[in-house]
Amino acid sequence: MRGGHVPKHLGMILDGNRRFARSLGLEGHEGHEFGVAKAYEVLEWCLELGIRTVTVWVFSTDNWGRSQKEVETLMNLFVKEARRMAVDPRIHANEVRVRVIGRRDRFPPKVLEALEELERATQHHQGMLLQIAMGYGGREEIVDAVKTLLLEAAQTGKSPEELAAELDIEHIGERLYTAGIPDPDFIIRTSGEVRLSGFLLWQSAHSEYYFFDAFWPAFRKVDFLRAIRSYQGRERRFGK
Repeated sequence: MRGGHVPKHLGMILDGNRRFARSLGLEGHEGHEFGVAKAYEVLEWCLELGIRTVTVWVFSTDNWGRSQKEVETLMNLFVKEARRMAVDPRIHANEVRVRVIGRRDRFPPKVLEALEELERATQHHQGMLLQIAMGYGGREEIVDAVKTLLLEAAQTGKSPEELAAELDIEHIGERLYTAGIPDPDFIIRTSGEVRLSGFLLWQSAHSEYYFFDAFWPAFRKVDFLRAIRSYQGRERRFGK
């Protein structure tokens, strides 16, 4: 498998934590701890295969609508895991650089502080880029890119008509949260849901997809390798 081509950028939608917990007779929010443990495992598998960029979606803009108890559980988990990752010897030994993408304005100060600490601790690493999508929504990302364009135009005195006349795909792409990062070649979603739900909407125009029935915490290494094998058997033609 290492002899074949692997994704340069792998996107993963980590779905099914709550349903996994309920299948064990636990409360739904308890599934997130299982999900975190699995994320560390899968990142190690990505490192083994030499995947250079990984984006994991852990909290969407829609997730703010969940119960207060679950949101508080997640916020505390984010703080704990960000601080853990900032000093994790595996992160530093493998030179993993961590970036957080999404809207941060609603996160509590303790979460923001922990996330910024993690980014600072890994900012000079030259190995895998791990992007953690938090407070992320694909539509919101595109809206934010357009807002940035409009504000830049206003600051330079450019009229809406002038902006519209020159606007192209690159103008949007250069103002996304992922600007400068290759678009995902391959996107995996667990839990049996066959949709993107807003994940990297702009960037995934030419991505290959793999939908797996098991819940995220039950995703095994053999399942991961089968997914990569599936990707290796595909021909990417980009509409040609």
